[in-house]
Amino acid sequence: TTALAQDCTPAHEFTTVEAGKLTVAIYEYPPFSSVSADGQIGGVDSDIAKAIAEANCLEIVPVSVDPAATIQYVISGKADIAVGDWYRTEERSKVLGLSYPIYLDQMGIYSKDGVSKVEDLIGKKVGTVSGFLWVTELQALLGDNLQLYPNPVALAQDLAAGRVEIGVDSYGTGAYAQANGGYEGIQIKVAEPDDRVQASIQAAQSALLYAKDNAAFGAALDAGIQELHASGKMGEILQANGLDPSGADVGEPRLVK
Repeated sequence: TTALAQDCTPAHEFTTVEAGKLTVAIYEYPPFSSVSADGQIGGVDSDIAKAIAEANCLEIVPVSVDPAATIQYVISGKADIAVGDWYRTEERSKVLGLSYPIYLDQMGIYSKDGVSKVEDLIGKKVGTVSGFLWVTELQALLGDNLQLYPNPVALAQDLAAGRVEIGVDSYGTGAYAQANGGYEGIQIKVAEPDDRVQASIQAAQSALLYAKDNAAFGAALDAGIQELHASGKMGEILQANGLDPSGADVGEPRLVK
């Protein structure tokens, strides 16, 4: 790699936590982020980070952390970026730099019958995971028929056991799990747009997180990400990780209130 580094001209000039390296705070959340025992990183966010590192002659150094600690690593200057399907939210933008949107985290509907419309959830026992954008509106729409779960695993178990008829969760995590033998007999569809659930119309945009005061690095991230979009590479990265390439159609940058 030393020879490569000498022949390499970085696309942008900026400073990182450790010169010549891109330190990535990462946790296990496939298909968005994963790290193997030998320090190889994988997943959509990781592939994006690798492309940016390569364009800027940087070596990737993963730091495997607990999801709750990931953001703190960036804020405290121990990592350059955090990966793992982080939403661009107003609250987060107060303390962190949020990159240009990388992809949409699409709302998925999980059912035996291949339901894709919000209308078809009415009158059914539906389960979803706490913390997603659609939860409040689904609660208003479905009332007591909506069961909240702390994580996707608990929801998947109840869906398999028939304790809920339909699940609503991230399309991406389900598509990945299914490709690896999960959700047998369940069809996972991207939710069709419905005015009653805004997340079905305007899915959350995900970003790479970085230190707010490192503006030059933020500008380099944004430029690298926009280039991946323009070349069609972003859609290819999603597809290579088992996701719908339409998730790359992010639209204008926006923040979740």
